[in-house]
Amino acid sequence: MSTSIMTRPVSAQDSSPSISPHRGNRWKTIVTKGFHRGTHPRIGTTLGIGLGTVISLAPGLLPRTPSTQAVLTGLLAALALAAAGALRFAVRRWDFDINRRLVRFRAPLLGLTTIAVVGMVAQASHWQNRLRAAMGTELIGPDYWLCWAFISVAIVGVLTGIVRVAGWCAWKLGWTRGIAVGVVAASMLYLVGIPTAVDWRRSAYAAANATIDPELVQPVSYIRSGSAGSAISWLSLGAQGRKFVAGSPAGPRRVYVGLDSAPDLDSRVALAIRELERSGGFERSNIVLAVPTGSGWIDANAVRGFYERFGDDVALVGMQYSYAPSWVTFVFGRDDAVASARALFDAVERRIGTLDHKPELYVYGQSLGALGGSSIFTDDADQDRRTCATLWAGPPAGQVHRAGATVLANSSDPVVHWSPSLLWRAPELRDVRVDAPAPQWLPVVSFLQTSADLLAALNAPPGHGHRYGTDQGTAMGRC
Repeated sequence: MSTSIMTRPVSAQDSSPSISPHRGNRWKTIVTKGFHRGTHPRIGTTLGIGLGTVISLAPGLLPRTPSTQAVLTGLLAALALAAAGALRFAVRRWDFDINRRLVRFRAPLLGLTTIAVVGMVAQASHWQNRLRAAMGTELIGPDYWLCWAFISVAIVGVLTGIVRVAGWCAWKLGWTRGIAVGVVAASMLYLVGIPTAVDWRRSAYAAANATIDPELVQPVSYIRSGSAGSAISWLSLGAQGRKFVAGSPAGPRRVYVGLDSAPDLDSRVALAIRELERSGGFERSNIVLAVPTGSGWIDANAVRGFYERFGDDVALVGMQYSYAPSWVTFVFGRDDAVASARALFDAVERRIGTLDHKPELYVYGQSLGALGGSSIFTDDADQDRRTCATLWAGPPAGQVHRAGATVLANSSDPVVHWSPSLLWRAPELRDVRVDAPAPQWLPVVSFLQTSADLLAALNAPPGHGHRYGTDQGTAMGRC
């Protein structure tokens, strides 16, 4: 019996290695996933950069240079990226990968974020030009935004690189060593880095205070401090004091005591009283105690305004309490401003009380000087009782006695807006002169924008921002 064995031809397909359908789908998924990862950023990256950029472009109070705007954009974008990275690290503990779960939304999200950023750039350009038109400055064009984009990208890149290098080092060292290195670095920063930086800034402020402007001429008139007959030397007045006593107009008596004019507060106050007596200040009908800003600056526009108001029949007296700019002194040394203003006012008030001819006493302060001047008094009634009138120009928000005082405040001045409460509620603006378009208040966003504007508050044109005119003197109230 024969047995037949049936065979079938072997095809080329049968000779090739077999591929499971499931395996093929897996490779397709990997390739697709890799394609998406290679062409679209993570969801957190897109949202972080987009949100930081959009917030940075929200309307502010003052015009900005492209570099100033870029620094704000770069910092906020980098901060948002860091927050997104921290959130991604946290949710991974629960084995939840948002980029894998929502991979199909990465491209649409990138497109929507790009549209939002472009729209905010257009809106920001319109807002910047509205501000500039109101303040009489040059409008911006496309070159502004090219410069902004370049600097913003560079800032984000540098900050991201620093964070990545720090993360790589921590990963290489491991948790225990990484924490140990972090503690040592933080300790060195606190014990060495911060004190060194503070000393360096103090030295820089002191050097600026000692710098002599060659265009300033030492006064020769006996009615001014720093002259040949004065007990206060020209060099000890400081940079701002020299500007004050050397300025025009010629008529008003000008007494100024610098930080270097005497070793302590009591000595400086006694020196100011002697200077008022020597220069004939107590013989005038009006004495204006001008409380300087942080660095000792007294606005020349105010001096000119007092001259327009009182003519030659006025003595102006000021006393320096810091080398540092107002914002530094406001944060770290506002007590010095208060103590200096109170001590000088009390001494002048006591001396006037002993005179037969009693001059009218006024108090003027701008910015931190307004805070120091208002702090002389316990309340509004005390302020009205002890002075003929007071005037505060650009006072910090919520920091001065307003009843009975003349208050000058530009709506574009970030100093009169800024307060920690700006994070959660709109500013309480009173006695504000509307000098430019005002942005709508937004929680957190307005605080960030106003904080950024503080750095350029004095760069605005006269009559805008933190710059005030001769009405600082002419608008002073009457007895």
